[in-house]
Amino acid sequence: MTSPTDSTDISRDPYNLVVLDMAGTTVADGGLVEQAFSAAAQRLGVRPGSDEHARQLAYVRDTMGESKISVFRHLFGDEERAQYANTAFEEAYGELVDGGRVAPLPGAREAVERLAAEGRTVVLTTGFARTTQDAILAALGWQDLVPLTLCPADAGGRGRPFPDMVLAAFLRTGAVADVHRTVVAGDTSYDMLSGVRSGAGIVAGVLTGAHDKEQLARHGATHVLGSVAELPDLIARAEA
Repeated sequence: MTSPTDSTDISRDPYNLVVLDMAGTTVADGGLVEQAFSAAAQRLGVRPGSDEHARQLAYVRDTMGESKISVFRHLFGDEERAQYANTAFEEAYGELVDGGRVAPLPGAREAVERLAAEGRTVVLTTGFARTTQDAILAALGWQDLVPLTLCPADAGGRGRPFPDMVLAAFLRTGAVADVHRTVVAGDTSYDMLSGVRSGAGIVAGVLTGAHDKEQLARHGATHVLGSVAELPDLIARAEA
């Protein structure tokens, strides 16, 4: 009896699915998450400069990359307050984006375009809501840059560190036969965890965002890069 591995060597397949985080990985937002959080928290009576504000802001920093509604559920407890805070956050962040406060990280667009030219499918993911993700894409002129963009709601509602967005990209694109031939790249420990949990073969941390080399490696990074601009060469070396 012939098994699939007798006729197909998956290890020789290319890494044709590349799942990239946005803020901190491909997009520079200059700390807008913290600014938008402070605006949202203030609406719920958390005074800037207070001990409570400092505690909550520390948690926001520690959980960069996680779905924002999950962060607010942890911080504010009941669902009504969490939803109110999330809406306020998305509004504040959207206003900052509309004010021209986001930009592509150096070499990010070129990396995406090179990956696409090599026949790879690139998917952009975020922990933000769809409205915010679309606002960022529009501000950058990236609406048609990739064939698929995903937010937590597009993958059943669970964001990072769950693997759902990576697996949704795998299922929706059909770009690879084995999830191990997927590449995940991001700037946070939650990006690394979601990549590891999905079974991705390359989980690359980048040093242009929230977390440092030690944090990225500790949470499962197979490689740590200076920036996403280095990713196409990394993939080429892995295939060679």
